[in-house]
Amino acid sequence: MASGLNPVLGFTIFYVRDVAKSVDFYAKSFGYNVRRLDESHRWGELESGQSTIAFTPKHQHETDDLTGAVQLPKSDLHRPPMELCLIYPDLDAAFKRAVENGAVPVSQPEDKEEWGQRVGYVRDIDGMVVRMGSYVRS
Repeated sequence: MASGLNPVLGFTIFYVRDVAKSVDFYAKSFGYNVRRLDESHRWGELESGQSTIAFTPKHQHETDDLTGAVQLPKSDLHRPPMELCLIYPDLDAAFKRAVENGAVPVSQPEDKEEWGQRVGYVRDIDGMVVRMGSYVRS
């Protein structure tokens, strides 16, 4: 039984250069439905099951003073200390759609027997690594 102290993942927030472009990119490249894009283009949300993928500008005056400025990867040789992993029933078709819509291929889908999964990697329009995988085989 869950207690009042067990968290639920509410949002995964990406700090991006252009919220509207990122929302459009993720919707087209990865197959998400847009839940919301505010008129100021300072906040956007995608429907993602029980949680939400959200986007906000990398320069957040509301939080920069509290937690520091956001640093995006400086080149393809750098990546943040986390990655988004998206799971698909047809990984190869999903990977192809992502690349056709502007995702930069990093590693073509391949079987990872030790993981029980087929996995490929792309970068989004801000250089963030997105891992695309099949459902894990039992």
